[in-house]
Amino acid sequence: MRPLLAVLLLLGSPSPALAATTITVAADGSGNYTTIQAALAVAAAGDTISVKAGTYRGQVSIPASKAGITIKGATGTATDIVITGNTPQGSSGASGSATVLNLAANTTITGVTIANTYGSGIQALALYAGGDRQVYRNVRLLGYQDTFLSWGGTGSKQVRQYVYKSYIEGAVDFIYGNGALVIDSSTIRSLDRGSSNNGYITAAATNASNAYGILITRSTLSSSAASQTVALGRCWHAGGAADAIGQVLVRDSALGGHIRQAGAWQDMSGFSWKTCRFTEYHNSGAGATQGTSDRPQMSASTAANYTPQRYLAGADGWNPVQP
Repeated sequence: MRPLLAVLLLLGSPSPALAATTITVAADGSGNYTTIQAALAVAAAGDTISVKAGTYRGQVSIPASKAGITIKGATGTATDIVITGNTPQGSSGASGSATVLNLAANTTITGVTIANTYGSGIQALALYAGGDRQVYRNVRLLGYQDTFLSWGGTGSKQVRQYVYKSYIEGAVDFIYGNGALVIDSSTIRSLDRGSSNNGYITAAATNASNAYGILITRSTLSSSAASQTVALGRCWHAGGAADAIGQVLVRDSALGGHIRQAGAWQDMSGFSWKTCRFTEYHNSGAGATQGTSDRPQMSASTAANYTPQRYLAGADGWNPVQP
């Protein structure tokens, strides 16, 4: 037994906390482990998993018991580190299809690409974010349908996630869920389906008891799709729940011409978009509203209470927002 630890035990004091460590993952065998999952098995709160450049296939699952861990791309360039899968939802469910399933609180993921390459036809998640106080910085999320799910809890148990300076790509409902999700200073790219309907960016199922759902702010909405063929979102009453009154605000962002003027917000499964809380504020670009009646605009006085900080504060005052 180490002398200091022995003295502390004799005095009845708790043992000193173990220092946070960095665990290196490298697909080529030059690190401590060759897979991120193997590193997660030994990681503890406060540890950083540094992932070297390479392609890592198969699901990465971060259980709730692994709170407080950081996964960091070693190069700082998200395209260098690719975590990829091609599992559709089907019988495996949303969590089973997700390339990264993150159920842990207080986690940070930076400098990586997370992709689900399954393609069209069925939901296939890149990221299932199911834990509170999660931060994603400089990440690329690639998918087609249901790329990014923020999900877990209602009322005071609602999960919160902050996405900063990242890239999110998809075609159908590719940013969705019931969490308090802030996407800040990022690029949101809609894929071109070669159709008069090139999909929907959001599908919020925010519970009626929660004031805040999905906020897109200081971001760019882009696409090579035809003019006015992409909707900002549609109203998802998950499982037919009448109290899933989705909330989405798009503010202070540049909207490309692919965004619809009429029909920017869409019905879903028999529920009118008007049953949800969809608004915009102070946007610019060819896709910003030109006065269409079904593009509700938030007033400046109301917008003062719909900031990233308000979305994420919760009861504990969490504030990861970057200037």
